[in-house]
Amino acid sequence: SVRAQLSELLLTIPNLPMADVPPGTDERSNIVLRTSGEPDEKSDAIEAHWDSGRRLGVIDMESGARMSGSRWYVLSGKGARLQRALCNWMLDVHVNEHGYTEIAPPMMVRRETMIGSGNLPKFSDNLYHDEEDDLWLIPTAEVALNALHSGQIIPSGSLPLRYVAHTACFRREKAAAGRDTRGIKRVHQFEKVEMFRYTEPEQSAVALEEMVAEATVICERLGLVYRVLELCAGELGFQSSKTYDIEVWAAGSREWLEVSSLSNCTDFQTRRNGTRYRPEPDGRAVLPHTLNGSGLALPRVMIAVLENNLNSDGTVSVPPVLYPYTGFERLS
Repeated sequence: SVRAQLSELLLTIPNLPMADVPPGTDERSNIVLRTSGEPDEKSDAIEAHWDSGRRLGVIDMESGARMSGSRWYVLSGKGARLQRALCNWMLDVHVNEHGYTEIAPPMMVRRETMIGSGNLPKFSDNLYHDEEDDLWLIPTAEVALNALHSGQIIPSGSLPLRYVAHTACFRREKAAAGRDTRGIKRVHQFEKVEMFRYTEPEQSAVALEEMVAEATVICERLGLVYRVLELCAGELGFQSSKTYDIEVWAAGSREWLEVSSLSNCTDFQTRRNGTRYRPEPDGRAVLPHTLNGSGLALPRVMIAVLENNLNSDGTVSVPPVLYPYTGFERLS
């Protein structure tokens, strides 16, 4: 029918950039707002993680390839424990200090859930899909957290809602073929701690700044050199109206690695999935705003820890905040 065709066309239209988003079509127009710390200028002498990880027996690319193919990997021994420690510590910071409620969502979702988040139909080629049951592996916990209140009216006085989840994320990375294939920078499955908020529309701009602060706290406590970028209009994600990226310096790879992308999606997602709220107990239901951001994403945090904390004897120092979670202070 005409109505169905119109619906399909409307689903392909992205969110509109906010008025203060910098103009531009690619990453050259992104603005570096601030940098914390100085990148190591002697980085040509520092091992990249694909060398130190193999030497220390913590990253096993060969076994991952035997099991699943290229760009799958295995973490072993202290490497697996370091990743678990990072995830548990980040969750504890966001729950205990930043006031988030921890959620453990499904990692496969219905087609309607993917549509509600903005991942379908736009990104169907980059998602893993079980055709028999029409279930989709999540590319980020944002997809599941966005569906927590789909089709519901959130009661008056409930906002803001803050959720955090640690999940695996699955991406086919078709568009990235041939790029960044060494090591664990761009892989098909990775761990991530994801922050998600529902806010009243007039509060979402402030909420985005708060989430940037919450993500950079993690970088600071890990002792990482990082920078905050404001993305130009052409770099915004499909569902985003405004986005900040946080990148950390990796001294061995000699590059900035994105560990968090924090976005205000305004009412784009709640409109798609039918999430509303009542500002007043007897008032008309309206669309809340949603925001999301990594807090943070692995394995790039792992890369930064391995490459920036390399000692002259070949060991890698663990950031002190992780000692209670790892049970060891060095990878050796």
